[in-house]
Amino acid sequence: MKILMRADTHVSFSVPVEEPKAICTVSQVIAALSVSLGSLVVGFVSAYTSPALVSMSDPNITSFTVTKDAGSWVGGIMPLAGLVGGVAGGPLIEYMGRRNTILATAVPFIVSSLLIACAVNVAMVLCGRFLAGFCVGIASLSLPVYLGETVQPEVRGTLGLLPTAFGNIGILVCFVAGSFMNWSMLAFLGAALPVPFLILMFLIPETPRWYVSRGREERARKALTWLRGKEADVEPELKGLMRSQADADRQATQNTMLELLKRNNLKPLSISLGLMFFQQFSGINAVIFYTVQIFKDAGSTIDGNVCTIIVGVVNFVATFIGILLIDRAGRKILLYASDIAMVLTLFVLGGFFYCKAHGPDVSHLGWLPLTCFVVYILGFSVGFGPIPWLMMGEILPAKIRGAAASVATSFNWTCTFVVTKTFQDLVGSLGAHGAFWLFGAICFVGLFFVILYVPETQGKTLEDIERKMMGRVRRMSSVANIKPLSFNM
Repeated sequence: MKILMRADTHVSFSVPVEEPKAICTVSQVIAALSVSLGSLVVGFVSAYTSPALVSMSDPNITSFTVTKDAGSWVGGIMPLAGLVGGVAGGPLIEYMGRRNTILATAVPFIVSSLLIACAVNVAMVLCGRFLAGFCVGIASLSLPVYLGETVQPEVRGTLGLLPTAFGNIGILVCFVAGSFMNWSMLAFLGAALPVPFLILMFLIPETPRWYVSRGREERARKALTWLRGKEADVEPELKGLMRSQADADRQATQNTMLELLKRNNLKPLSISLGLMFFQQFSGINAVIFYTVQIFKDAGSTIDGNVCTIIVGVVNFVATFIGILLIDRAGRKILLYASDIAMVLTLFVLGGFFYCKAHGPDVSHLGWLPLTCFVVYILGFSVGFGPIPWLMMGEILPAKIRGAAASVATSFNWTCTFVVTKTFQDLVGSLGAHGAFWLFGAICFVGLFFVILYVPETQGKTLEDIERKMMGRVRRMSSVANIKPLSFNM
């Protein structure tokens, strides 16, 4: 299609003939896999408390007492620490660089798991969980930014979903291993997982965009050559990055946080915040954290731990479906499908729990909760799970990307904490049916948010997305850049 379009405008065919060579190189896949191993660690750490708290609360296994309240903090302290990590991550990726910030989380991840594995009291477990959560907050911010700035538009969706896929592998590994390991052995396994991640991170370069922002043109050229391949002509892309940076520098102010409140920057930030809000208030973490309890309350005929593993497998498989579709169907179509699936299943679940509490008899429908969970997880994992993080790295303007990503990540972890800590209270006040109906109603509102406000970013360069999001002011200052940037499309 691009060849035909350029033929219609009488542009030489010499450019498109060379262009496909650099669409997806082995180097870009290695970079995506390296940072995705960090996401595997994040997934394992996030899911740790679900199987671990069972054995941790058993006095025959644990030498110290874990009360119900202490157990809730073992699970709840990680989102709070993630909030702190999200706040710290923005400045870190600007000053240390994207790759160095990701690399810096590897050793603390190992230390946090060893603290838990060797714990002799609850305080050591809480310290380990806080340190792990802090690193999770930093990683969840820096991974999508790194991939957004290194992977080419044609495959940014596919490779950009690899961290989510590996994160789900981490969750699944934790669920399966937790079915036959106690909390201490499971933590030792968690300490081993960051080792290959640590090694591979030394092999990949910093993002060319960050080098350009620091005036290191030659380093940016070397990074681009590594990412695009030795045969690729990286000069047009490098010049495009330098023009974009020069444009950002001309409009930059000393106070980056005040920049976030400017009208042109507020639009992409608000879209990112909206996606994060609807992601978490879909109830996903309440469902994941309390899967066993929910199935127990539902009177399901299937063992709760088996259901948890099934949910983990579905979560894992669904992400690969998203990987196959995202660069074909686009972001918005997957968000639509995701939202509709969650709305339907949450309302059906709510109806099931309402009938269980008030009649008629639904004991013969013990299979229904698992079916709804499978469809719900499938819907979430295809769209609202990975896409808010992917789009965070795409739609936020370059000059405020660090600060804005920090705000969006912190907001996400705040929502996570609110949902997980209030879910049991919500069930107590509204009933399980009311809680699910509330989440379903929020997802229904989210559908209109996606329709009206979320842009399609499929196949577009970051510069194209930024020009479209910025509106008239930035467009006028960037007119000179439009034609040269077309070589990167």
